[in-house]
Amino acid sequence: MIPARALRPRESVHPVASADDLARAGAEIVLAHARAALDTRGTFHLALAGGSTPRGLYRELARRADASTLAGAHAWFGDERCVAPEHADSNYRMVSESGILACFHARQVHRMRGETPDPEAEAARYERELCAELGPVPRLDLVLLGLGPDGHTLSLFPGTPALEAEGWVTVGRAPLPPVARLSLTLATLEQARALVFLVSGSDKAPALAAALDDSVTPALPARRARPLDGTLLWMVECRPCG
Repeated sequence: MIPARALRPRESVHPVASADDLARAGAEIVLAHARAALDTRGTFHLALAGGSTPRGLYRELARRADASTLAGAHAWFGDERCVAPEHADSNYRMVSESGILACFHARQVHRMRGETPDPEAEAARYERELCAELGPVPRLDLVLLGLGPDGHTLSLFPGTPALEAEGWVTVGRAPLPPVARLSLTLATLEQARALVFLVSGSDKAPALAAALDDSVTPALPARRARPLDGTLLWMVECRPCG
């Protein structure tokens, strides 16, 4: 069961019955945030999650939206494996193949250059790009996040230095290849207007329960991902939780 008693203010859990429901509901949430941001500020900054879970959401969003719907919107990447963009492990490749990038003008897609021979230099470059668009304290409108079975999110793995990184973009180290990763930091997530976790798969259930429980120490990386002045939503494919 989801430990709702542990939820913080402005944090909520939305269970869905299937991966298709997760994709549809997730697309609705992205479009709602986009409309609100574009109406209010004339721009919308979305950070995309990698991995397999958000693929259906991206396909659904590509079906519903286009570059006119999201005129003024920017697509960022929450993290990237240090591989070439055509590599099977590349988040950019997965996102590109989903069709979602067609919803954005090309100049407003901000790719992490995973093929870099110098991840630290690329992290610094991406941080400069982020700040050039959003200011010295970058505030993304919506960040999509995944959850690993070990409780990691983005490329922020338990017990790694990336969890304590200063600044807005860092180099993470994964326990399995590709080891080197580019990642937004917890500090960047703290500044976001909204974080949405997309959680699917029975193997995530223990990590989800721990991530929703403040009594678990040390706190999992996913539990440490929280906005200081924003909302946090967990969208969970959770048929047994009903």
